[in-house]
Amino acid sequence: MKTLLAVACISLLSCENKSETSELKQITDLPKTLKEISGVAFSNNLIYSIEDSGNENEVTVLDTLGTITKTIVVNAVENIDWEDLTFDKKDNLYIGDFGNNDNDRKDLAIYKINQSDLKKESVDVAYKVTFDYPEQTDFPPKKKDLLFDVEGFFEYENHFYLFTKNRSKGFDGTSYIYKVPNQAGHHKAQLIKKIITCSDYHNCAITSAAISPDGLKFVLLSHSKLWLFENYSKDDITNGKMTELNLNHYSQKEAVCFKNNEELFIADEKVKKTGGNLFQVSLESLK
Repeated sequence: MKTLLAVACISLLSCENKSETSELKQITDLPKTLKEISGVAFSNNLIYSIEDSGNENEVTVLDTLGTITKTIVVNAVENIDWEDLTFDKKDNLYIGDFGNNDNDRKDLAIYKINQSDLKKESVDVAYKVTFDYPEQTDFPPKKKDLLFDVEGFFEYENHFYLFTKNRSKGFDGTSYIYKVPNQAGHHKAQLIKKIITCSDYHNCAITSAAISPDGLKFVLLSHSKLWLFENYSKDDITNGKMTELNLNHYSQKEAVCFKNNEELFIADEKVKKTGGNLFQVSLESLK
């Protein structure tokens, strides 16, 4: 919603820090109707986008130059706080309604839209996935334990992976990685790892996530950084290498997706006279 160099890389994660010059390239200003963009996903040369709480229950589709090609209304669901989008290998689209700034929600959901419906201007949800976090017992928790907001996820091997945005007093960069089955119905989210980004909330809180088309790498986004994960095993995405990449550009970046296995699209939210842009960057240029 509106507004991991790890201090300690937990357990099996190895980590290194990179800070070379960024090659972040602005493609275009986003349309004014996407002032509060919160998630993007890429498929068949089109960028699918959403906005967060207070906005319509719709998906806006853009071409790679940022021009709107269509708007898809999602029937019979409310945009409580839509925070990210992802595709599966069959190009079905998933909307993450799990924004939870106050850590008090009990209605967290992911909505599936079938690939065959994406050409329509009005669609029904194919199925709904709901879940809760077993580690959360208070709604909301104490201010030092506000660890249950999520703004980034992706689908991989028939599971969703969710990365929490730490809103705790005394922010230390901790983020929980949760795993949820891609199956209709209600699930207990499985906590599979705790990671640490860095200790400055404005630069280190996670705002989006994306996995490459070949499934061999994924990234987490903040307002000024990416964390690249590579060399993990198929059954455990947390056992690889985590590398911090500086974008050398600060804005309220809220959305990231892969264009291909090496290039990314990034979008930032419009805040007063700044933001509201669509960027492109290659991972190689950041290493």
